[in-house]
Amino acid sequence: MGIDVFGRNTFGGGQWNTNVALDLLKKDDVSTAIFAPGWIYETKQQPDFQSAQNRWWGLVEKSWDVLRGYPKRLPFYSDFDQGHGYQVSSEGLQVSGDPWNNISCQSFQPMLKYTGDEVQPPVRTSINFKDEPYSGGDCVTVQGYLRKNAIFSEQLFNGGLSMEDGYVHLFYSVNAEANSDLGLSLDFLSRNKENTSILIAEDIAIFSRKKQHRLYSSYVQSDKVEPHAPDNQNWVIYRATVQSSASYTLIGINIVCTLKTSGKINSEADEDESSEEDANRLWPYHASLGHISIRNMDENTQFPSAESWVTEGKYISWSNNSNTSKLLSLKISWKLNTSHQASFMKYNIYVEKLIGDSNAKVSRSFLGVATVEAFYMSDLQVPDEVTSLKFIIQACGRDGSRQGLEECPKLFLVPVE
Repeated sequence: MGIDVFGRNTFGGGQWNTNVALDLLKKDDVSTAIFAPGWIYETKQQPDFQSAQNRWWGLVEKSWDVLRGYPKRLPFYSDFDQGHGYQVSSEGLQVSGDPWNNISCQSFQPMLKYTGDEVQPPVRTSINFKDEPYSGGDCVTVQGYLRKNAIFSEQLFNGGLSMEDGYVHLFYSVNAEANSDLGLSLDFLSRNKENTSILIAEDIAIFSRKKQHRLYSSYVQSDKVEPHAPDNQNWVIYRATVQSSASYTLIGINIVCTLKTSGKINSEADEDESSEEDANRLWPYHASLGHISIRNMDENTQFPSAESWVTEGKYISWSNNSNTSKLLSLKISWKLNTSHQASFMKYNIYVEKLIGDSNAKVSRSFLGVATVEAFYMSDLQVPDEVTSLKFIIQACGRDGSRQGLEECPKLFLVPVE
């Protein structure tokens, strides 16, 4: 049965009452199709599109829940990308400052609940499109107020990832204010139905001396990884190694937050009145999580060399744009030689506009993302001083790793006169 969000001949009236029809159909086990969810954008619902979008889909989720197709085996990767945003980042560096929309880029989404119509809690976890992300168009941000002796935790993912005997390697990126600490916890279920939870953080002492430290069975310290982009110090990448067993299943991934403190914290009630008042005081907290990667291998994906690929340009069309530039449209395709077999999550496409002056700084631009071995470019502006174009196809592994741009396959094109 169909539901029109505009409310045309729809039971319940659609719009903000779309869930009325959904509740009825769910109760009677009837399939449904939702038409025209663009009502939110087209009618300029308040206070802004993103808030209204979250609120409306929150009603749908509350009515029908969410079908999650998480993988059953490692690797697991998510940068929380929703397939749209106001900018694009790659490994902590902004590669585009333009608004975009590409739903095929959507990553596994965290289990965050919309709370806009409820009393706001002291601490809130949300998808953040405003601040610069680590990867894609957004990140997960926790902000609000915490007590010094408190730990805030919220589940991001649940599922059933089968473990193997040996070790699993966890990588994650954090952008936090000086007083805010952020870690992760992993929930495991054994074949005997026993639960265990492991807290992972850079400074495990800060977490272990808080009141809620007994929630965790064990602690694993994470270490900083030298960032791939040293000129960007906002995002810090951490790495941790956790011993695993084939008798366990990873059933939950949680974000864990607390305040950094100096000196020893007494987890019991303080006798001193001023100390008790200080312990109950709320302090500002702000930290963001950029990505999570869990895999069996400590090293990144091994990518085929540039020589292992065959690249081709088709449907090449040049047109005059002005007296100083031309417009280029084409299809770029690539494939591995038959002797190589590999599967990648996506491909980032870049272009470098080269000029005759060898001393000039090369201009590299991010064009977009492809999830298949082809990319269409329309009306790329090429200044007349450009002597050749170098298109770079960057493969991205299913664990989130990316091939170095210098080792990527390339397609060269010379502008026509």
